[in-house]
Amino acid sequence: MAHPHLLVENHPAGYRWLRLARPERRNALDPGLLAAIRDALAAEPGTPAVLGSADPQVFCAGADLTISDAERAVVSDLVYDACETMVTRPGPVIAVITGAAVGGGAQLAAAADLRIAGPGARLRWIGPPGLDLAVGAWLLPDLVGRGAALDLVLTGRWVQAAEALALGLVNRVTEDPERAAGQIAADLAARGAAPGVKAVMAADGLLDRLRAEREVNRAAWTRVTGFGQQ
Repeated sequence: MAHPHLLVENHPAGYRWLRLARPERRNALDPGLLAAIRDALAAEPGTPAVLGSADPQVFCAGADLTISDAERAVVSDLVYDACETMVTRPGPVIAVITGAAVGGGAQLAAAADLRIAGPGARLRWIGPPGLDLAVGAWLLPDLVGRGAALDLVLTGRWVQAAEALALGLVNRVTEDPERAAGQIAADLAARGAAPGVKAVMAADGLLDRLRAEREVNRAAWTRVTGFGQQ
């Protein structure tokens, strides 16, 4: 089902654009938007997808702070649904990061198979204070190594585009990341590349770590909301 804050476009070159479009809330995530992202990625699993923002100033500010704790708990859980869909779908996902990506937004960006950043991109893996959430511990070691991953997860500090490139968090930094991502997606669509590669990449404990982090965060939210999540 179409969602007003997710623009989906089938490109003639054989890939799909998914653009977050909630500029008044900096693309903040609520349950409906996250479910729409997950469902759009799952709808055509073999087709390359490009995930970006309709607003070049921001990728995604993370969970919507105006919704209830119970809804934010659902958002936290749905992030892992969307990330698991990205990891397991045979078609590649390319994230275009043109501004801030925070918390769940940083999770979505990092779970993509390739990340193309603009010069103003910055990322931060952090959850609400006092909840002791794990944010990004499941995949950052694969991208940057254990030491750097611990730094980013424990401190929740900002990572600017140049450092993200040096660490391996993003694959390219370019003045026109949408154009670069579109060219890559079109090439992948033409060659039919990725299904076997993605299956091998997901085989070495990545999904186990995703599910472990999900359970840690479910327990943390249960302590706040007073009821378990299904």
